[in-house]
Amino acid sequence: MIHFIGRNFPFTLPVFDRKSKNGKFKKGSNKIYVRNIYCVGQNYRAHAHEMGVNPKRDDPVFFRKPTDSLIPEGGFVKYPKKTKNLQFEVELVTALKGKGENLSLENAKKIILGYAVGIDLTRRDLQKIARKKGMPWDMAKGFPGSAPCSPIVTSKILGHPTKGEISLKVNNKIKQKSDISKLIWSVPQIIAKLSNYTSLYPGDIIFTGTPEGVGKLKIGDHVEGMIEQIGKVSITIK
Repeated sequence: MIHFIGRNFPFTLPVFDRKSKNGKFKKGSNKIYVRNIYCVGQNYRAHAHEMGVNPKRDDPVFFRKPTDSLIPEGGFVKYPKKTKNLQFEVELVTALKGKGENLSLENAKKIILGYAVGIDLTRRDLQKIARKKGMPWDMAKGFPGSAPCSPIVTSKILGHPTKGEISLKVNNKIKQKSDISKLIWSVPQIIAKLSNYTSLYPGDIIFTGTPEGVGKLKIGDHVEGMIEQIGKVSITIK
């Protein structure tokens, strides 16, 4: 079992660290204790444009979600309070196995445990108000169930994917479709940049941004996010 910084963190994700004979990933006995959930905003140009933002090659936009926003594959998410515009954002997620600060790109890559598929659920109306007033996004991005995530597939068996289709369906209809090769900031670049702001630790996970096509959800919707080679995560809004 992978114990990250003891057992003081109650939220966990399963780890796929084996392959079956037919090439499918298999869950072992390992799991990751999630310490922090970091997120990157505006990391696909087309999504930044649809949000009315001009993406620049400055440092990435970072924010955090509380760990109780984590929900595993197949879970139910209660429609949150104080919003009439809950939206989906499918994202590539990376999980860390090492610690560091002020990391080089080479060392940033070395602390990657693996990858997953995540959905950044967002109270878009609250985010727009916060952005207009220059306020933090905490209440727009951080609420119970706002970070559905698939099991982590280790880089040992997956490698470090830099391309592959990323997509999301709502009630079996495609809403988002792009490729992770279109990330403005690559995963090692994100880790290195983030490590300039804060110390990173085993058990930290990072949502790396969403492509274009985000949209509104309602009670009863079934949502499925997928990334080629990595897997899928599905939830139902209740």
